[in-house]
Amino acid sequence: MTTITLSKSDAAGVKSDAVVIGVVKSGGGVTLPAGTESLNAAYGGKLVEVLSGLGATGKAGEVTKVPGPNPGKSATLIAVGLGAAPDGELKTEDLRTAAGTGVRAAKISQSVAFALPTPDAECVRAVAEGALMGRYAFTAYKSSDGANDAPGNLTVLTDLARNKDAKAALERAQVTAEAVAQVRDWVNTPPSDLHPAEFAADAVKLGKEYGVKVEVLDEKALAKGGYGGILGVGQGSSNPPRLVRLTYTPRKPVTHLAFVGKGITFDSGGLSLKTSTGMVSMKSDMAGAAAVIGATIAIARLGLPVQVTSYAAMAENMPSGSAARPSDVLTMYGGKTVEVLNTDAEGRLVLGDALVRASADQPDLIIDVATLTGACVVALGTKVAGAFGNTDTARDRVVDAAVAAGESMWPLPIPAEMLDKLKSHSKVADLANITGEPWGGALAAAAFLGDFVADGIDWVHLDVAGPAFNDGGPSGYTPTGGTGYAVRTLVELAASAS
Repeated sequence: MTTITLSKSDAAGVKSDAVVIGVVKSGGGVTLPAGTESLNAAYGGKLVEVLSGLGATGKAGEVTKVPGPNPGKSATLIAVGLGAAPDGELKTEDLRTAAGTGVRAAKISQSVAFALPTPDAECVRAVAEGALMGRYAFTAYKSSDGANDAPGNLTVLTDLARNKDAKAALERAQVTAEAVAQVRDWVNTPPSDLHPAEFAADAVKLGKEYGVKVEVLDEKALAKGGYGGILGVGQGSSNPPRLVRLTYTPRKPVTHLAFVGKGITFDSGGLSLKTSTGMVSMKSDMAGAAAVIGATIAIARLGLPVQVTSYAAMAENMPSGSAARPSDVLTMYGGKTVEVLNTDAEGRLVLGDALVRASADQPDLIIDVATLTGACVVALGTKVAGAFGNTDTARDRVVDAAVAAGESMWPLPIPAEMLDKLKSHSKVADLANITGEPWGGALAAAAFLGDFVADGIDWVHLDVAGPAFNDGGPSGYTPTGGTGYAVRTLVELAASAS
């Protein structure tokens, strides 16, 4: 695992394979931010001219490499564009992205030092998180091309190296980044190697390691408990479903949060079969469950004074002779009945069971995380999650946490008529799992879920179908494949509550 440290070493004299600095776009040229004075002096005060001569413009994400000023110490200087800073200050997300961009520009085996602006502990955390998340690589199935290279060490150069808050910020960055990496690993693992049983076993192992209580309900326990949604989705697969419950209870918790995650380890669409291209990335349909498990472990490791109870509803949605059929009726946990008119609208079924169970714990707030609808991707694109809630206050609290954590999220409504349409669309059950209309799919899914949350409990639904998996090329600290989206938001929510 990559290690990261703080150091007060001078940027011009630090011994490292590469040093990352920022370049700010200013007017028609570029300027250097604080922390690069010694490096500029090492280039005879001509560093701006050198970078400009190589075409540097300061555009966000732009990378310009030059030989280091001191042979034998830093071999390469990596200048990363930070964009413009119209208010005179860089945002923490700018620093997080720049650190990720810079570390990706170096070889994974190289040691890298970061001379980016760190005026306070939050900036230290941003640089450290970006560096650690940017260094991530999924190589478990690679046979060559550096797959076995040990990752080089990372160093954040800062005058705050001995500051208590900065040290705490570094610890949080390390723990959070490790949780994000674990989530990315789960999402990137081929579905043939991560069925519900293996996924649940991984959660149990992590729980034992970090003092989180983990309970697993197998298919027999699910049947005995009446979890018809999870069983109905998983009945077409030879790999039976699981419901995993994680509990972290510190002394004197200030609040009780419940996390619920969709864990469809592979989604073929069931008998309402997806297209072949539509299935390619469906190993990522368990990203919500991965995120809530990862966040729970991170919160426990950080010792935050917040009680967390998490539910990961795991199933494989496959077509077979035993699969749920369109028009089948499932009796959900708690007794409500649902007519399944589209077996590819399965995530809301497993989440419905888990939401009723989470409500029984009477938490102060429930947050569910799910790669739930393509409709949300149509609405918000691939980088932004949709946030829904049964109160504006609860929803906005989670959105604010996402903004602070650097994850893009946008509030969306739950029109009352959507639940009416779900209820009226079934003639034989309490409600259908779709409205039968081609529009408003993300809103209808949210309305469905909200019907399984007990009255009086604040609830927020995060549709992360877009940002949970990156089909394109890497950028900033975001790799191709699993992104680990929502871990940082949930950790930030718990930290802000404490």
